[in-house]
Amino acid sequence: MALGASAVEDATGGREGPVLGLQIKPMQHSLKEIADRVGARVVGDSSTLLSGVASLASARVGDLVFVEEERLLERAAASGASAVVAGEFAANGSGSKPVLIAANPRLAFARAAALLRPRPKRAGGIHSSAVVDSSAHLGSGVCVEAGAVIAENAVIGDGCWIGARSVISAGISLGRDCDIYPGVVIYPGTSLGDRVIAHAGAVLGSDGFGYVHDPKDGRYEKFPQAGTLRVEDDVEIGANATIDRGALDATVVGTGTKLDNLVHIGHNVQIGRDVVIAAQTGISGSCVIEDGVVIAGQVGIGDHVRIESGVILGAQCGVPSNKVIRGKGLLFWGTPARPIREYLRQLATLSRLNKKS
Repeated sequence: MALGASAVEDATGGREGPVLGLQIKPMQHSLKEIADRVGARVVGDSSTLLSGVASLASARVGDLVFVEEERLLERAAASGASAVVAGEFAANGSGSKPVLIAANPRLAFARAAALLRPRPKRAGGIHSSAVVDSSAHLGSGVCVEAGAVIAENAVIGDGCWIGARSVISAGISLGRDCDIYPGVVIYPGTSLGDRVIAHAGAVLGSDGFGYVHDPKDGRYEKFPQAGTLRVEDDVEIGANATIDRGALDATVVGTGTKLDNLVHIGHNVQIGRDVVIAAQTGISGSCVIEDGVVIAGQVGIGDHVRIESGVILGAQCGVPSNKVIRGKGLLFWGTPARPIREYLRQLATLSRLNKKS
């Protein structure tokens, strides 16, 4: 998929034809190959070739589908798919399609999808309308699309893709194989690890919301926002998400963490490994979110809060400032956030009192 007819400049300064964009090649793998890669076993014809994944409703020949419940096996067998991922409940079935038996069908399906639908290969090169400072260092195979800006002394790792109209500010460091979608803005003082994905419109490293009130005249003076932002390996950042730099130190997003669209992370926040945060959540400054925390949509977290490892915050939870939330695997709900059983007991009590009144 060429980006116009104009010539483009490669990362070493040479001239090339219009080769920027995606290079999409269909991938085919046998069911046995997939089973070996995802840790499953095959019941049926292991030589069946697969080239994609699909839902039960849209599957066609060559597609893989998954079911997590025995009651859906019949529907899967009747679909257009060539094979099914299912749990042990399908091991003794005599269905018409070969089956991958996995302890966690959804996880096995996701891993198979990564094999069948790998990261698109993009031809390296710099579009003629991109602006790349001469002091910037671009690794091998970097693709810079139309209108993107890469400022002085930026370092872009091998295999990175910089989407159209993105802005990579001075001194920024990107690791290998990062995907920066169109319209992303990365402020100075930000570093990204390997395989980071930032979707369209994300803003990384902007100033935090920090002001000091002068009681004499009622005005607010801006507190210094001179810190940094460090995004570690394998982080995915949703569209229009925003992450502030630290005020004086660093904001950190740990390895493997996934942020949905429209998530806001305030200054000095420390997010651990493999945290999942759903859309429209806001995390105030100086919070600590430990490893493995799950935060549902529209959660609001006050400043200086600590969410300990493995906690689950349900949708629209509210956590007041300076609180500590602990309990690995425990679901919290409501505002102020409290364990779901306590929350439901309180609702039941209020309901009884209302009936008596």
